[in-house]
Amino acid sequence: MSAKTVLPAVAMTAVSMVLTLAVVVMWLGTAVPWPVTVVVGLGIDGGWLATLAYERRLAAQGDHNPTVTAVGWFFGAVATGVLVAHALSEESAGAWLAVAWLPIAAKALWLVHSMWERTALTPNALDAIRGIQQEARDEAAVARARLRAEAATEETRLTAVTAAGARVAHVQAKTAQTLSQAWSTLETARQGEETGRALTSVTSPVTPGVTARWELPVWGPSEPTGAPALEAAPALTDDVLDVLVDEIRHSQTPPLSYREMAARFRAAGHSASEVRLRAAWKRVA
Repeated sequence: MSAKTVLPAVAMTAVSMVLTLAVVVMWLGTAVPWPVTVVVGLGIDGGWLATLAYERRLAAQGDHNPTVTAVGWFFGAVATGVLVAHALSEESAGAWLAVAWLPIAAKALWLVHSMWERTALTPNALDAIRGIQQEARDEAAVARARLRAEAATEETRLTAVTAAGARVAHVQAKTAQTLSQAWSTLETARQGEETGRALTSVTSPVTPGVTARWELPVWGPSEPTGAPALEAAPALTDDVLDVLVDEIRHSQTPPLSYREMAARFRAAGHSASEVRLRAAWKRVA
């Protein structure tokens, strides 16, 4: 991986050094002997190479010297200045100015390479990082899938509960309507004038001298009598039962109906089956 950053820096440095030496020889060759121009060009390139080598040595040791770095940038600036000055003295200044930035660019590439070295990791560390990242992605994917599955399950449950509740409400409404109609029919029959005569015509041959009253059930809450109370109450004879029924019936004026009498009879703690209580009512009525 280091070759991707060091090779461009090496190539740029070599081109800049050759270009600087050639420009110094061409520019100063007309004024001073060429050996002197070569020495000047090699001096600039040599100073640059010396500071660069020292920087690389310090970087290999994990150290850094600002003075050496400043000297290196100074030699790079001198080389760039030489190229710019030579370009301005030539007729085709644009072509020379186009390559005058190469020394500064070479220094910048070496800076990038040093930064890469300070942040470079070993293959083992990179593999560990990739494994951690992949594990985190796997856990996130599993968590998202679990949340989506739970959301779908909850949505299905709510839909089923809502549908069941709607069906229950529909059945209750239908049942309430049916019971209301049935109760209306029973109430109409109970309050009708023909009901008593029809019942009398049926019961008179069976119970002569007894005026029967037809009591329909009452729509409302009921309070069942507990089993211990029924077991504890003593069995009543027919005579005692008749006396109790008659007393309760005439405890109020006008006399109580069978339903009211039965409610007070059981509220008083007495015990008797519905058949015996109905028979006692018929006898005393």
